[in-house]
Amino acid sequence: MARDIKISIRNLYKIFGPTPDVALAHVRRGMGKAELLEKHNHVLGLQDINVDVHEGEITVIMGLSGSGKSTLIRHLNRLIEPTAGEIEVDGEDVLQFDENKLRKLRRERMSMVFQKFALLPHKTVLENAGMALLVRGYSVQDFEAEAKKWLARVGLEGNENQYPHQLSGGMQQRVGIARALASNSPIMLMDEAFSALDPLIRSDMQDLLLELQGELEKTIVFITHDLDEALKLADHLVILKDGYVVQQGEPQDILMHPNDPYIIDFISDINRARVLRVRSVMEKTTEAPESCDGDISERDNLESVIAMSEGDTNHTYRVMRKGKQVGVLDMKELVKALVPTAAAEGNERARY
Repeated sequence: MARDIKISIRNLYKIFGPTPDVALAHVRRGMGKAELLEKHNHVLGLQDINVDVHEGEITVIMGLSGSGKSTLIRHLNRLIEPTAGEIEVDGEDVLQFDENKLRKLRRERMSMVFQKFALLPHKTVLENAGMALLVRGYSVQDFEAEAKKWLARVGLEGNENQYPHQLSGGMQQRVGIARALASNSPIMLMDEAFSALDPLIRSDMQDLLLELQGELEKTIVFITHDLDEALKLADHLVILKDGYVVQQGEPQDILMHPNDPYIIDFISDINRARVLRVRSVMEKTTEAPESCDGDISERDNLESVIAMSEGDTNHTYRVMRKGKQVGVLDMKELVKALVPTAAAEGNERARY
């Protein structure tokens, strides 16, 4: 069932420079980022962005450095003002908010987790975790129980009285996540939140986020430049290049059906068995197969299913979601999905 739209972005443009409205006219007539900079000394940050963020899902916005992803997320709470376009949250036009409504949006409806942690060094872990409540006027005594609850939930029980410099990078980022959760905001904005972490800690943090999301169903907008991270986390994936959307949709569908050479280059070297999920290659059906070799989850990656089957392509599995069948996976279909799109097209052309 389709979820409600929590954030709607329509025809959004951002141009950096002294006369952005003049530059905008050139962009709308077809001028690109490089030409705009060369001829008019303006930087095209975002170009005609149209994205719907659905309630209770993780929307991942990814792209290389300079693609506009961090610029985009900062528009959602108006840390950056757009040159043109519309942004709605729960059907309200954020661009029309006065100072009081904007402050309320940032304090109560949106929380933010930063790449550089953004913890206050002179505050304890407990005080940092409760910072969103502190700025709303609550005392430490008022929010202590709530902050402790979320610190324990992210694995930091017993660290409440330490200071940020006493924690590792991964632990500091856990404090940042606890702070976002303690605010009880329905929307979480996460800007390269795990990019500064070591690979193993980063993977643990991704797992933690997915575990928490399975319980809490927040609306999360997550920024990353890492494709593996994007494919692991995203319910909806938006890929940016030079300030515009190249492709967006269900990440597994993008992986199976890239629509641009830029996307094909992105996915050419990834381990498809590790990142493709069962849901992307299964047959959607509630009818049990004639023969069944076991049950698997729709979220299992294909690598784990290959290991379970010991490479036997004659196996068939029931695909389950929360105890109910949602599909059937034939191992022969799984093997077909492991052939990269470009290679498959090349083999097809070679036949003729």
